[in-house]
Amino acid sequence: MVHRVRRALLSVSDKSGILEFATGLADLGVELVSTGGTANELRSAGLPVRGIEELTGFPEMLDGRVKTLHPAVHGGILFRRELEEHQRAVTEHGISPIDIVCVNLYPFAETVRSGKPVQECIENIDIGGPSMVRSAAKNHEHVVVLVDPSDYAGVLEELRTQQGAVPLATRRRLAAKAFAHVAAYDARIAEWMRTTLAPGDEHPQTLVIGATLAYPCRYGENPHQKAAFYVQDTTTEPCIGLAKVIHGKPLSFNNLCDADAALETIKDFSEAPACVIVKHTNPCGLAQAPTLDAAFRGALEGDPVSAFGGIVALSQVVDRETARAMTEPGTFFEVIIAPGYDAEALELLKSRRKWGENVRLLEVGSLESWRSRARGWQVKQLVGGLLVQDRDLKLLTRDEITVVTERRPTEDELQELLFAWRAVKHVKSNAIVLTKEHRIVGVGAGQMNRVQSVRLAVAQAGEKAAGSVLASDAFFPFADGPTVAADAGVTAIIQPGGSRRDSDTIALCNERGVAMVFTGVRHFRH
Repeated sequence: MVHRVRRALLSVSDKSGILEFATGLADLGVELVSTGGTANELRSAGLPVRGIEELTGFPEMLDGRVKTLHPAVHGGILFRRELEEHQRAVTEHGISPIDIVCVNLYPFAETVRSGKPVQECIENIDIGGPSMVRSAAKNHEHVVVLVDPSDYAGVLEELRTQQGAVPLATRRRLAAKAFAHVAAYDARIAEWMRTTLAPGDEHPQTLVIGATLAYPCRYGENPHQKAAFYVQDTTTEPCIGLAKVIHGKPLSFNNLCDADAALETIKDFSEAPACVIVKHTNPCGLAQAPTLDAAFRGALEGDPVSAFGGIVALSQVVDRETARAMTEPGTFFEVIIAPGYDAEALELLKSRRKWGENVRLLEVGSLESWRSRARGWQVKQLVGGLLVQDRDLKLLTRDEITVVTERRPTEDELQELLFAWRAVKHVKSNAIVLTKEHRIVGVGAGQMNRVQSVRLAVAQAGEKAAGSVLASDAFFPFADGPTVAADAGVTAIIQPGGSRRDSDTIALCNERGVAMVFTGVRHFRH
């Protein structure tokens, strides 16, 4: 059954496009009912608007907390036009039908993200809005529900071409969108309340995840897979979800995965000038140095072959010298991520011949004190379920390590071991990292056995393995891996310990004069 639209209820927080939409409705003879600021804006434009209090016979109260929670509103939205009993009820109580509900909700996520106090965040939890949206979406057989300004023009066009009605297919699509909109809104509130008001609730009975479509990707990991990027917009720490793309073409699925790995790595080194270059989510180069351009050069030297076409993340605002180093002949990067870019650096990167037009430049803001804002879980989807765990934010201090060999590491070796330990955390297991002078010289990632990862790291390092230190993300089950490292000239090893054969590994290190420390912590990354 097709019903002509005669009355619309407009109550929006985001007023984008509302004036044009309301004008189009009024031109079609649709009566406008509105609330608060929306009504004021429409009246200021000269549109005839009926206030919600005229419809309900009851004034707004409690600082606007109560204005639409009324039978005259929900009865007008929910009544089924084809049922005589419903028709009699609304007639008896003087309830006017409402055929369009155009509502978007208080800006809860934006309020949280801006760092407002708890009470202000609570005041931005919408109650009446979601209730109206749910009512309209439930009764979509008779009511059009709109929560997104991008849908206004399409609905107006259908009203103009369909004799003042909106086809059922459109109403169904908008209803599904509306329920998803409200569900995501509630999920953001639930997550904020869990982390802010009830942080001890580690694993709630019901897990809710709210995210908003940022954009569809051209395809997924492979061209035959469809993909899209969704953003959890209550996050306040610097992250890929909130990064601003200030230059370049859209990011792909694989770009986003690598960019996230790069940024999460550099955040662990943000106290000094640092640079990481990532390929297939693994750091192929990583360095800290007195200046940012030196850090970039150190990262590039770690594996210049793999760095080509990689993803770069930097810990500080990119300056001219760093941009000049990044644009030297023979370089090519897909994505660059940094807290910001000075004007000269930005121009150099954008104008780089051949790849400057296409490189994506992401700005994430200051990394200072990011750990204090770090919240949320790491979620991995399996077929039919979700695995949820705390994020691996563990930092190791020198007081937490145990020297297990006869030779203690020197002070320089100890500082290098702590650097290598931070680095290996970001490499896929089985993970081995060799570092020297606070830069990666060799990486062995994702192998099925640990000794093979050592061989790969040593082979990549070549002559640089001599005098380097080694970090292993989990214990050595046998002494074969440390043997390969010692043969290559590694002078110190950091690893979790805990193997039944630790004594064999310790004996090997004692025999070869290699210092070794245990952390008691592992950093598996699957």
